[in-house]
Amino acid sequence: MIPAPAAETLTPALPGAAQPVRFTGILRGEWIKLRSLRSTAWTVVIIVVVQLAFAILMALTMTEPADGTATRDAATNVAVISATLGLVAAQLAIAVQGVLLTGGEYSTGQIRSTLTAVPTRLPVLWAKAIVFFVLTFTVGFAAILIAYLAALPILSGVGIRPDAGDPTLWLRMAGGALYLALTGVIAMAIGAITRSVPGGLAATLGLILVLPSVLQLIPAEWATDLMSWLPGVAGQELFFWGNSVLASPFEPWQALLVMLGAVGVVVAGAAVQLVRRDA
Repeated sequence: MIPAPAAETLTPALPGAAQPVRFTGILRGEWIKLRSLRSTAWTVVIIVVVQLAFAILMALTMTEPADGTATRDAATNVAVISATLGLVAAQLAIAVQGVLLTGGEYSTGQIRSTLTAVPTRLPVLWAKAIVFFVLTFTVGFAAILIAYLAALPILSGVGIRPDAGDPTLWLRMAGGALYLALTGVIAMAIGAITRSVPGGLAATLGLILVLPSVLQLIPAEWATDLMSWLPGVAGQELFFWGNSVLASPFEPWQALLVMLGAVGVVVAGAAVQLVRRDA
């Protein structure tokens, strides 16, 4: 009598069934999804164009100082304001892109296949935040630098010549890119919380535009104090440094902490929603 084969030889192993998805693979996947969105290219173009337009218009309004030449600090201040003024408008484009990145994935149902591939779920959120932050910071800094270089000849023509070796100049321009990137992450997390593009846009634009405007109209000290803690107001100190459209009482490092705190709150909310709710 021929003995029966061992049980393990009758059960073939499923190739790759027990192989977990690495975080680098998740990052790669999120990068592919981000660059595949048509809105990503349009957002990049809008940011660059807005930065250029605002910088040139700002530079054209400047007049020659009374003594013929601006001081180093004054020249740096004017140059940075010219190069970063467009961020007030560019943040709207990046906010829309952030909401589309997460809210759009829920609207199309693509999130189900993503979470099937990554059942632990949270790495997907971290990967989205990292990829979107890096892209936004890079694009933001490049747009600010291009705007600065475009405005430089105009400013030099009226006696405003910033020192390219001034570390404050580059620190403030990097702060502008950081503000844009953190704003994008906030919008991305809000889109993940609402799981809806219209709802995410309403919440994000309300936080960035509507709420500061409403609080500014209220003649009360508590309204002014509350407004100063909003990320869109406090974060402007990362690059305007005392010249923000809506005055902030914070130093740049304090403004950074406020922005990071806002990012932490909304990302934590998105993480809780991702873990507790079905896709």
